[in-house]
Amino acid sequence: MPGPLRLSHRDILPPGQQVHLARAALSSRRPARLHEQDFPELIWVQNGTVRHHLPDTREELAEGDLRFLRPGDAHALQGRGEAPILVSLSFHPELIAGLGARHPALLGHFFWSRAALPEGARRDGRQMAAINQAALRLERSSRTALEAEAFLLPLLASLMDEAPSAATDMPDWLSRACAAARDPAVFRDGAAGLARVAGRAHPHVSRMMRRYLDQTPSDYVNARRMEFAARRLGGTGDPLAEIAADCGIPNLSHFHKLFRAHHGMTPLAYRKAHQHEVLQPR
Repeated sequence: MPGPLRLSHRDILPPGQQVHLARAALSSRRPARLHEQDFPELIWVQNGTVRHHLPDTREELAEGDLRFLRPGDAHALQGRGEAPILVSLSFHPELIAGLGARHPALLGHFFWSRAALPEGARRDGRQMAAINQAALRLERSSRTALEAEAFLLPLLASLMDEAPSAATDMPDWLSRACAAARDPAVFRDGAAGLARVAGRAHPHVSRMMRRYLDQTPSDYVNARRMEFAARRLGGTGDPLAEIAADCGIPNLSHFHKLFRAHHGMTPLAYRKAHQHEVLQPR
């Protein structure tokens, strides 16, 4: 791909507005190039499945997946399947800088993350209904700083409440490695992939993960693999063998065992339960 296209908040935010909301029905055509911007952006999948292209990798996003894009993050979006719809909130950079200054607990997370990849979150159907209702109120507002914060702060507070308490004093290198472990290019290699991006010896990574997360590197990576598999099963018709291979688990028997342990049902049962007709927003 050619170099990324550069976008500016001055071209997107009208005078006096601190946030711009857009909904897009994404094309299935592969994007010709990535783009980056000088403003923070929150995106989430409202319907269908979206392929999120990043400089060195790509990820599949399904309904309920959120990503916090920071200024300078290069990316592009591609629809997959039927009627993929994405919601985007572009914020004035001074608004986000001010939130970080007033709420130091946010630093190192979300728009303020120092991880190599944009930070993400997953919301269930009830939580997404609340987010979409809040977005609708924001869309009908004058989109001032007050209204932008009224949308953003409850969401960030709820996500912070769900974060592991140990994350506040976790070493930066381990936090970055854990964030990178949701990249298929990392988790396909299992615990060795996590140790590689951590830049530490495997025994040291294992000791530190047990200390801060009470998990082994294999446990952590397998959870990321099964989250990825669940998104693919619920949002695509891709063959099971292909999904397992993309997880780095070509042995289908082992893949079934891991998936059932994490989700309480077989992959095919999960697909049947979670795939549904895409609903267009009213």
